[in-house]
Amino acid sequence: MGIMNKLREQTGVILWILVISFGIIWVLQDTGAFDVIGRTGDTIAEVNGEPISYQEYARAVEAQLQAFQQQTGESPTPQLTDLIREQVFNALIEERLREQAMKKLGIRVTDDEVVQMVLGENPHPIIKAYFGDENGNVNRALLQNFIDNPAAREDWIRLEEYLRAERGRQKLEQLLLATVRVSDQEVEEEYRRRTLRADAHYIALRYAEVPDDSVSVSDSDLRRYYNAHREDFKRKRTYLVSYASLPKTPTAEDTAQVLNELNQLKTRFAEAENDSLFLVRYASERPYTDAFFRRDELDEAIGEAVFGHLEPGAVVGPVISGNQAHLIKIRAVRPSNEVVVRARHILLQAPEGDAAARERARQEALALKRQLEQGADFATLAREHSDDPGSANRGGDLGWFGRGRMVEPFEKAAFEAPLGRVVGPVETRFGYHLIQVTGRAQQEVQLADLALPLTPSLATLNRIQERMEDLAYYASESGDFRAEAQRLGLQVQDMRIEEGQQIIPGIGQSRAIQNFLADARKGAVSPVIELDDRFIVLHLVRIEPEGYRSFEEVREELRPRVLLEKKKEIQVARLRRALAQHGFDGLASALGTSVQTITQLSYTQTILPGLGREPRFVGTVFGLQEGQTSDVVAGENAAFVVQLTQLYEPPPLTEAMRNQIRQQLLNQRRQQVLSQWTAALREQAEIKDHRRRFEL
Repeated sequence: MGIMNKLREQTGVILWILVISFGIIWVLQDTGAFDVIGRTGDTIAEVNGEPISYQEYARAVEAQLQAFQQQTGESPTPQLTDLIREQVFNALIEERLREQAMKKLGIRVTDDEVVQMVLGENPHPIIKAYFGDENGNVNRALLQNFIDNPAAREDWIRLEEYLRAERGRQKLEQLLLATVRVSDQEVEEEYRRRTLRADAHYIALRYAEVPDDSVSVSDSDLRRYYNAHREDFKRKRTYLVSYASLPKTPTAEDTAQVLNELNQLKTRFAEAENDSLFLVRYASERPYTDAFFRRDELDEAIGEAVFGHLEPGAVVGPVISGNQAHLIKIRAVRPSNEVVVRARHILLQAPEGDAAARERARQEALALKRQLEQGADFATLAREHSDDPGSANRGGDLGWFGRGRMVEPFEKAAFEAPLGRVVGPVETRFGYHLIQVTGRAQQEVQLADLALPLTPSLATLNRIQERMEDLAYYASESGDFRAEAQRLGLQVQDMRIEEGQQIIPGIGQSRAIQNFLADARKGAVSPVIELDDRFIVLHLVRIEPEGYRSFEEVREELRPRVLLEKKKEIQVARLRRALAQHGFDGLASALGTSVQTITQLSYTQTILPGLGREPRFVGTVFGLQEGQTSDVVAGENAAFVVQLTQLYEPPPLTEAMRNQIRQQLLNQRRQQVLSQWTAALREQAEIKDHRRRFEL
């Protein structure tokens, strides 16, 4: 009886969670729980004259937000909440469209069909999930008790209507997908596309090799390109916006509070017998793992703390790494199969093939080495002379690394070098290196990492928001957004936002920003808008109507495009002349370059070493016969000529692979048909969006 009482008490909650988990909560308007009020003020959207109430929308959003919180244990961020609202709104629109289409097509769901989904031999998954036993079968007695239980009547009605709507969708999809087929020939062609491989020789001339100063670009060239590609510069209604923002950065007091919390847990963590449970109990952002880690596999600050105190059972920290504070328990230490080193270097860069430049680089490296041997500071010389921008500002430090991470000559020198001694110059394809190994480790550790986020407190967030509210108020009063922002010590940035633009560069998705712009006039200042990582205030500087961007407006964008086109013409013409005079065999010599080789090329490989993204290269190779040479092809980054040297035919297609590919193609086409059908419904429908009435 206790189990049944608990079941009756929790029936509604569990059913709602299950329905949400199946991702179809928006169909519940059929139950009557979300009845349309009927007044214009309560309507958030209209689909072909049929209203969707705000109440229906709000409950669907709330259900999705609760589901997110139950699944993740966290509340969704402001921008994620925006995304959920957008998804629910679109789902409600599409559900209305499907319902209207079903009525037109005469699709009905009978009571018997619903009964079969509950009591039939193959019940709906939601019935199995809720009323299943430990063997995965439906507990018929439990199911019948639920049906007969008067207290569960309202929940049963909701479940019944959910199943009816689900069955209606199934019948609609069956009707739409009845003609989707995949032939044997299509399967075989897809198999061949996936498995065919080729080897090829090619000679390429990159457009970037043509110096900019050797190409002249006139104003008439720019205008000619603009006129020929005018559609590229078509724009929607566009808003020119200035904005200021403040990040949600924790204060020193916020960070100290987290560190203090971790310090208070230090003794308890050391005494804990179940580290996995301890991490869960204190909501660690890093889950427990029994893996072992080398020194190069840990964050720098964590590695420094752990490997500076390699004692099993010890708790080190708190350590700040990134936006987290860590309290780390060393569970075990053991020898590693691989040595890792920490090194720093000074690179004197010189291009391959340029003997004079490489000799100058070698001599400069020798001169720097003599300074180091006389006591000069390695880090200082690295900052002043190294051509490696990634490490120079860190005094040449490359951090910890294992074998396979560096080019072979560098790796060999680093792993053979005595600790602390400067070795080199070591020659690689990049130039010459002076290398100093500053650390070596051959141990690995197993850790339990209690990681807590360094986030601003509520008081800190309030202070940040209040500062931005000051900006919004005073900028609205004075009419000088930039001056008020500067007075408050805020940096002003500018951006362009198109009407309906889903993703705003540097910001992401924000319905609140779009709502402000939709109704704002020139000079308007927004209220404070909360984003995931900051608060922002916008000033609408200007509105540009839909149309084409002017020539003057895009002049700076045109020049690099025209420059590229002219370089392309130069390299294509050069390659064609040489090919016509010397053929493929003499082409490389005539051009002063070398023949490149690519092996095991596949249809899906669009990024090529030394060329970048070149989809036309792949198409060219697989369009050739063995031994055949292509014409000159103008790719995206280079002009090239290709000779197919070997084609690797795929092995025979097995029946299992045939069935797998057929099912994959079938699924893709079914999804495509459904998406296209839904898109067509939306395009033909009259949809009125009233969300701005509700500040959504």
